[in-house]
Amino acid sequence: MSGEPPMKPSKLPLDSLHPHYHRRIVRFRASLTPANNYLSSRRSNFTRQMARWDEILSLPVQNPPTLEFSSSDLVWSKVGGWRDNIDRVSLIPFARVDDFVKGEASNKDCPTRFHVEARRRRSPKAPYKPKVDGILEYILYWCSFGPDDHRKGGVIRPSRNTYIPKKKSAGRPNTKRGCTCHFIVKRLIAEPSVALIIYNQDKHVDKKGSPCHGPQDTKAAGTRAMYAPYISEDLRLRVHSLLHVGVSVESIMQRHNESVERQGGPCNRDDLLTHRYVRRQERSIRRSTYEFDQDDNVSLSMWVESHQSHVFFYNDFSDLDPFTVGIQTEWQLQQMIRFGNRSLLASDSRFGTNKLKYPVHTLLVFNSDGKAVPVAWVISPRFVGGDSYRWMRALYNRVQTKDSAWKLAGFIVDDPLADVLAIRDVFQCSVLISLWRIRHVLHKNLVKRCPESEMRIQMSKRLEKTISEICIRHGTVGLFGHFMEDFVDSSDFVEYFKAIWYPRIGFWTAGLQTLPLASLETCAAIEFYHNLLKVRLLNEKERSVYLRVDWLVDKLATKVHSYFWLDEYPGKEDFSRYSKDEGVSGLTSWCRSLKIPDSDVISESQCAKVLDPDIRDKAHVVLNPGSQFAICDCSLSQRGYLCEHVLKVIKIWRSKGSSKPSVTFHDYKQALIKILHCPPHDSLIRDHAASLAALLQTQLNAFIGVDGNDTLKNDIERQFGPAMLSDQDGGVIHHNQCTNECASSYGTDNDYVINGEAQNGIAGDFDVGSNDKIGDVKCGATTLHCDEMDVEPSAICVSPSDLFAIHGVSNNGERNLIGADHPLNGNVSSKNNAFES
Repeated sequence: MSGEPPMKPSKLPLDSLHPHYHRRIVRFRASLTPANNYLSSRRSNFTRQMARWDEILSLPVQNPPTLEFSSSDLVWSKVGGWRDNIDRVSLIPFARVDDFVKGEASNKDCPTRFHVEARRRRSPKAPYKPKVDGILEYILYWCSFGPDDHRKGGVIRPSRNTYIPKKKSAGRPNTKRGCTCHFIVKRLIAEPSVALIIYNQDKHVDKKGSPCHGPQDTKAAGTRAMYAPYISEDLRLRVHSLLHVGVSVESIMQRHNESVERQGGPCNRDDLLTHRYVRRQERSIRRSTYEFDQDDNVSLSMWVESHQSHVFFYNDFSDLDPFTVGIQTEWQLQQMIRFGNRSLLASDSRFGTNKLKYPVHTLLVFNSDGKAVPVAWVISPRFVGGDSYRWMRALYNRVQTKDSAWKLAGFIVDDPLADVLAIRDVFQCSVLISLWRIRHVLHKNLVKRCPESEMRIQMSKRLEKTISEICIRHGTVGLFGHFMEDFVDSSDFVEYFKAIWYPRIGFWTAGLQTLPLASLETCAAIEFYHNLLKVRLLNEKERSVYLRVDWLVDKLATKVHSYFWLDEYPGKEDFSRYSKDEGVSGLTSWCRSLKIPDSDVISESQCAKVLDPDIRDKAHVVLNPGSQFAICDCSLSQRGYLCEHVLKVIKIWRSKGSSKPSVTFHDYKQALIKILHCPPHDSLIRDHAASLAALLQTQLNAFIGVDGNDTLKNDIERQFGPAMLSDQDGGVIHHNQCTNECASSYGTDNDYVINGEAQNGIAGDFDVGSNDKIGDVKCGATTLHCDEMDVEPSAICVSPSDLFAIHGVSNNGERNLIGADHPLNGNVSSKNNAFES
């Protein structure tokens, strides 16, 4: 037995083995086969995935111009997905994902709301390979009526088996109804600024394919599932704003229930507002605090971290760069896009310099009523030099993300030290300067420090004459020296002027001579906002809070923002009796002056009287009438503000010719003359027309030479004149023709209006193309007769880049339509030489 060879094991058939071992042997044998099959399968999968991502990254990035958009506004593409599925995908800017979510939730057929069901985010500091299919962020948005189904017989996911039904489950079946609608948002490493949306389940149905909420669901009638699960953003802002300004919960619910009863019952989700929700919001506001830490810097950083949607720029404290924080809510961004496009943006700088730790810089737009609406607040220890470029660029990029066609017509500054070059570089528009700040302070101190009435009148006349001559370049800074010498008897005001204003009057002189002047209407609107902000912000009993920045940013973004939101709310009159006195807005002095009839203005030898509309026996006396430095005896004028009586008298005096036209009209007249003059030696319009005419002549000569008939040439000469077919070197277009083309091109362009600060903007009713507004305009004339003007024209606001854009020439050209010495010319000197004294 020992000498026999060992017996070889026999091969058993696989079929005779146990099924478990059978599967293991099959897998083992597959692993021992040549690697060609494995590698080929991997290679085919890799090729398929690369083709998928190549197709995805080749799709256009869609950016609808509306503030919110839905899936119906996008063009969807179908690409191969995971496990041989076909995905419905689209690319949008990642910054506009929230706009897509809001727009998709506002579906008329099935209103809803989407919540974040799952999220994976790679840390920005974590190392990663730049893979094509690498993901920086993954977000799963699901309809808030799903994915669980709390209805009777519904299915709840196993991961949610810890849910214990409440004894009173009245509201639960209306919130979770098994809706399968969801979409995925991916932020790729290859394109971090782009969001990939995968939207396969776009129907609001349950797993059985039946409508589970909305108007199409018959079982949802009478419940909140008939509408969206939460109230709209507009109602949420209304409730928060009313609570912040001091309106009680009972008053809010009483007015809300009355409006629902007037319309015959609930018809949308906002009509289902509950007392419990309003009370919960009131308790949250009452218990909130701005002081997250005793250290102001740490507390501010924590506030910025928790209010990312309200902050468009933040630069922390450091030894090299100054501290800067820019605040802009979603509502302010919408107002900036709505009222700022092809219109004006104004700045109110250095607010609260005497009380606050850091001053507040406000950016304003003007609504349809001519009122200033704050669209951004910037807090920083300084606003001069090159520090403002970064936050202005961040603000501009944020607006461009929402609306790529958004463009400013003009930017108004109230400080000659403002970075004009940065404004022109970022916003690509003209820059104007406003006199409201210097006029307000000088007028207030003149009334306060000069008790003699006659001396006060003489000084106000002299101040206006000095500033006007400087604006039209007929005077220098030496005029203020003569002013102090001539009124040395009024020592109190002269000493104040010499100590406060004379050291910086050189900057103001250079600024007024370099930039065109904004109109009185804009001055009144900015001044009115400045006064409102002072009343609404600086009203704390504890003065020590003014030295904390966290208090400042929190109050601006909550209570102050609520006041200005309610100013634009059309139903604010329903809550007028509950508002405090400091919350009352009203009309600007310019708008109030338009309501005063001309018959209420009585002219006298040295003054004017304006009858009070409420007390007809009372009249306000206006000294030095017809001047923006006029002195009125009303309380508003005594505090240095432009009152409606002064503005009304200015309008009456100018319509009668009793006072000189405004400086803004002088700037407009000079710019219009230069545009209409069209000098033959340096005219871009003439050169462009000459080249077109020469091209037409070449084509006509070729056509006539083939045909051998001059009839066509004679007909064209009779229709257009011989100048169209004259020799190129001899001059193609006559001087009068050039003038007519200039006037017609600006008069018919809907995007540019030379008259005012913007089309449909503030005081924008003086159009170059309107014959009833221009009395007599001639080419090469030195004067313009505009006797029919009864409203002060605004400052001209057409930038050189706009003039080049109209005629298809880039801004890098060597010639422009405005003279180099004109303030509208974009080729200004450097920052160091811009405001030399």
